[in-house]
Amino acid sequence: MHNEVREAAGVIRSGGIILYPTDTVWGIGCDATSPKAVQRVYDIKQRSDHMSMLVLVSGPEMLEKYLEKVPAVASEIIRSAVKPTTIIYPGAVNLAANLVAGDGSVGIRITSDPFCRELIHMTGLPIVSTSANTSGKPSPDTFHDIERAIIDQVDHVVRWRQDETTPANPSAIIKLDEHGSTTLLRP
Repeated sequence: MHNEVREAAGVIRSGGIILYPTDTVWGIGCDATSPKAVQRVYDIKQRSDHMSMLVLVSGPEMLEKYLEKVPAVASEIIRSAVKPTTIIYPGAVNLAANLVAGDGSVGIRITSDPFCRELIHMTGLPIVSTSANTSGKPSPDTFHDIERAIIDQVDHVVRWRQDETTPANPSAIIKLDEHGSTTLLRP
């Protein structure tokens, strides 16, 4: 796995796009602080940049770098989550502007996946994570379900976990507002 991480990290650091396994579905990823890389991901997905994508970070301390303030309720949600959970936070900072929603929010997940954690540590960057499908089409259950058009447009395809056959599940999504109120968007 370490060699795969090193290759993917080099691509990310050079502004490239990767196709990689996450703690949920296979994802298309890039440096979440690079507007040019983020735009390429939107282009690959044929997705409007008005439809935000989420970001993976390695832990609570990294989360704090990309938000004006981490709401207190977020810590409780993260601690009690029984499955990968993406939280949409108000007050995004230090991320590519085209990654942040019009209301200033951004979806961020603290990843538990060993590959993703090592990739984030090696690059020192938050990583975009959006499902590896063209906008409007179903998310792929496994690597072998990913459209050829997606594979052909990324700069690097991670070989790690390509042979897994267990269908992946998307994360839960919870939206927080500036007052700490929560809304469950996807269980």
